[in-house]
Amino acid sequence: MLEGMGALVTGGGSGIGRAAAMLFARYGARVAVADINGAAAEEVAQQIAGAGGTAFALVADTSDAAQVQKMVDAAAEKLGGIDCAFNNVGIAHPMSSIQDIPDEIWRRTLDVTLTGTFYSMQAEIRHMLGRGGGTIVNTASNSGKHGTPMLGGYGASKAAVINLTKTVALEYARQGIRANAICPGVIDTPPIAALAQSGVNFSEIIDAPMGRIGTPEEVAELAAWLCSPRSSYVTGQAISIDGGTSARP
Repeated sequence: MLEGMGALVTGGGSGIGRAAAMLFARYGARVAVADINGAAAEEVAQQIAGAGGTAFALVADTSDAAQVQKMVDAAAEKLGGIDCAFNNVGIAHPMSSIQDIPDEIWRRTLDVTLTGTFYSMQAEIRHMLGRGGGTIVNTASNSGKHGTPMLGGYGASKAAVINLTKTVALEYARQGIRANAICPGVIDTPPIAALAQSGVNFSEIIDAPMGRIGTPEEVAELAAWLCSPRSSYVTGQAISIDGGTSARP
């Protein structure tokens, strides 16, 4: 599905990003695994190489524009060009009502989740325009489609990611660049595990019709399809993957 493509995956050291990096490689892509945690990114790259794939690790804090540009330049050079990018960086904040979210938490949430995606898309678009196009997939969230009590900063940042994705899709459609967003429900990732350990009972918050939470591998499959030529007429979409939760009124 991704044979011969150069793929950049941010947040590739764990969770959805890790699953995506490994799946993209299995589907034939050469993968740049980027993460703020260099050791985690290197471990994933080595696992891909050990399974017969091609991958290398990059370290970047995507809230820093200079680091993002350096990351994308390095990925483009080592991959021979970036055909697709999966921007999968974001952070949640401790559950809190709007009136109680500290300023520093609000700013950090937007810096990483929204501004990090913005910087990544900017740098990726510049490279893709020079090679006739490419595909960008951003991780948003169902929380960006509707209000989510106690996660207002997170939801606001993901709503902005959805809007930014749609804007890029419209601006660059005729220049060969597609952009889509994935909107997961509750997925079995380290941030969800951390919230669960803090006492959050997801069975009381989420009642997915399928009766379970999702896996990183399931989200990775959607990302791979959106990055592939098989979705060539799909752009500007924010696609939920949530076991049917968002189908309810």
